[in-house]
Amino acid sequence: MKVVLANPRGFCAGVDRAIEIVQRALARTDEPVYVRHEIVHNRRVVDDLHAKGAVFVEEPDQAPTGAQLIYSAHGVSPAVRRVTEKRGLRPIDATCPLVTKVHREVHRMRREGLDIVMIGHAGHVEVEGTMGQAPGAMYLVEKPGDVAGLEVRDASRLGCVTQTTLSVDDTREVMNALKARFPSIELPRRDDICYATQNRQNAVKELAAQAELVLIVGAPASSNSNRLVEVATKLGVPSYLITEAADIDAAWIEGLDCVGVSAGASTPEFLVAQVVEHLCALAGDDSTIESLPVIDEGMHFKLPPELRD
Repeated sequence: MKVVLANPRGFCAGVDRAIEIVQRALARTDEPVYVRHEIVHNRRVVDDLHAKGAVFVEEPDQAPTGAQLIYSAHGVSPAVRRVTEKRGLRPIDATCPLVTKVHREVHRMRREGLDIVMIGHAGHVEVEGTMGQAPGAMYLVEKPGDVAGLEVRDASRLGCVTQTTLSVDDTREVMNALKARFPSIELPRRDDICYATQNRQNAVKELAAQAELVLIVGAPASSNSNRLVEVATKLGVPSYLITEAADIDAAWIEGLDCVGVSAGASTPEFLVAQVVEHLCALAGDDSTIESLPVIDEGMHFKLPPELRD
């Protein structure tokens, strides 16, 4: 059996940056470092940082007065920042710069008098942070069917932003529905879509062209990991989301000649390596490993000034 690895896969620049922020903050103090929400959606990453001294909380009021508090890569609302300031906490912002870019777009649109439709998944922490940038002036839609029932204050004064862990493919039908119903709506530019999400979905499409099964290593709470499963499934290739090698059912690969493997943007590479090793052990002596051509995404985000060397 052949195991084919997707490229790119796993950590994106925003995740790399967020994890390094926590690691550097921990290295610079003997005091506990608090992190609002999971820094990224991967239990193994969170557990590793917790073992090193990070304390994960859901809201700023769970951290003691004066403590250092890191905002997760998903971003926060101004309301969260106000609570942080009121409690005398010392914030470090690990928000992905691409999420920050979306927040700035929301602020610009509001200055121009637009209400804003957000395409995203209800309850996702990034969506909550972005919707909180303009409370009372934003509407959430998840799928094309939501657009028909959307009631807005002024159909001629609308903008649109998206959750960054979606892709051009994820949002195209929703954007088309929005444009059909609200012809004057200002849709996001293509470069507002997260490069990492789109690149990883394109790689899974390449996998699906040759694999009989696609395994995505990622967390159930990871939006971009779940989307990778959907991409392969929509192309007619069975796909499963797994958190680690132990999740693989040997029956899945029985009689297969080719299995594809990829990982969500918050999945560490060692988990992928363990999955590949386990697949090869199940397949026996006839197993081989190949990779799609390596793609240099060319992205690196600067650390916050207070953590730079």
